[in-house]
Amino acid sequence: MLFLLLAVVTSISGAQDLEPRSYTNTPVGMNFLLMGYFYSDGDVATDPSAPLEDGKVTLHGAVAGYARSLDLWGKSSKVAVLLPFACADGSAKLAGQPGQRDVCGFADPRLRLSVNLYGAPALTLAEFHHYRQDLIIGVSLVGTAPAGQYDSDKLLNLGTNRWSLKTEIGASKAVGRFTLELAGAAAFYTDNDNYFGGQKRKQDPVYSVQGHLIYSFDHGAWGAIDGTWFQGGRTTTDGIKRDDEQKNMRIGATYARPVDRHNSIKLYDSTGLATRTGGDFDTLGVVWQYRWSGE
Repeated sequence: MLFLLLAVVTSISGAQDLEPRSYTNTPVGMNFLLMGYFYSDGDVATDPSAPLEDGKVTLHGAVAGYARSLDLWGKSSKVAVLLPFACADGSAKLAGQPGQRDVCGFADPRLRLSVNLYGAPALTLAEFHHYRQDLIIGVSLVGTAPAGQYDSDKLLNLGTNRWSLKTEIGASKAVGRFTLELAGAAAFYTDNDNYFGGQKRKQDPVYSVQGHLIYSFDHGAWGAIDGTWFQGGRTTTDGIKRDDEQKNMRIGATYARPVDRHNSIKLYDSTGLATRTGGDFDTLGVVWQYRWSGE
């Protein structure tokens, strides 16, 4: 979920997520507190209606989140909320003249609900010790609210001034120490009625596929090779369609290791592999997680 922040800045909002183990089973009543830091550097994807050239942005961010595992109709489920804060340093040429903007503030908050429909029944902590994963199929909904920092007089913002909803279906198959995950998603956006200078900006849905090859080490540690492809998101500003459809690919890696019974650390990085519009950036970060049982 941490990859949302750069996606917010580049108006790709959620399509670039690379989050392995999204549909693993978890005992009911578990609570998770997340704190993280990330760094991103790369191209700025802005509306082509503005004559921007050589756009670059450097982003430092922190994120806090909370998640809880639930029993919904006998299916294992999770609900999570994420609140990101970031500082962006962006530069570009506007009409041939160099410009720069530094901004700090909250990005749009994010809420995620996932339900495992097959292969992951809701289990208590005691029952979970006897569970072994085979094939899991699940669905999720991810929504963002327009509560982040936003200034319609600026092209670089941390918030999007619109709502978004991402629907996803995913499958997770365990084979020995390996787990293969595949998920397909579609992200939809409301209009931004106060885009740069008071214009109205619409964006088409963004369709994405992500995959993960996960290996489980001893003592609860795991690592993953991650990849995603996404397409769509063409924008219309004041009735004028722009030639800014995205057709991009990203790859990354993740490693997580428990510190003790309640604490764990996760490291991740990703980079753009093929880029048509925006999304050509590098990201790395670290996440600390504290978990405890609601029982």
